[in-house]
Amino acid sequence: MAELRTIRAGLLDYEQAWQWQRQLHAQRVAGEIDDTALLLEHPPVYTAGRRTEAWERPVDGTPVIDVDRGGKITWHGPGQLVGYPIVELPDPVDVVAYVRRMEEILIEVCAELGVTAGQVAGRSGVWLPADERGPERKVAAIGIRVAQGVTLHGFALNCNPDLSWFDKIVPCGISDAGVTSLSAELGREVSVTDALPVVESLLPGLVAAYARSRD
Repeated sequence: MAELRTIRAGLLDYEQAWQWQRQLHAQRVAGEIDDTALLLEHPPVYTAGRRTEAWERPVDGTPVIDVDRGGKITWHGPGQLVGYPIVELPDPVDVVAYVRRMEEILIEVCAELGVTAGQVAGRSGVWLPADERGPERKVAAIGIRVAQGVTLHGFALNCNPDLSWFDKIVPCGISDAGVTSLSAELGREVSVTDALPVVESLLPGLVAAYARSRD
């Protein structure tokens, strides 16, 4: 398995984590560190990617942090495992392939934890299919940026968050689907602590495909 160093950062303010990402990114671009992923939780915060529309934001004036990743608005908070892989991609950079691989890893994580999830054509992230419980619903969101061939931002896996936070926004700009969590799907508590070792064991697969191209 390819090398990917993971750092358990605990509960960390979003702007502090963003600054940490930028520091790691600069080090990875300079070749000073190996591929590295921050794994953490945030205090409650809304963040908006570059494509976020005004109507997708909270209508009550709740603060939103605008960031330089792709995608639209989302929420981060306790009960959600957030991962920020700082990974050097091979040249030519294929962002879509990287996102698809991240989805595949997260689908494996969900399966290990007892939830069968998948991909939806034309939509990033990890999804549960429409069924008697309702429309398609997202259990993990993805939003990334690539600068100088190295990734920033990453994924958010809903373990046991308070899903009512998503009610104030149009999550990821998708109005015809829902948001769910591992706990909601299984009917039992699945915590970030439960998910962390599974993510740590599978996340190196995100860079394994690139190992040969770097040699």
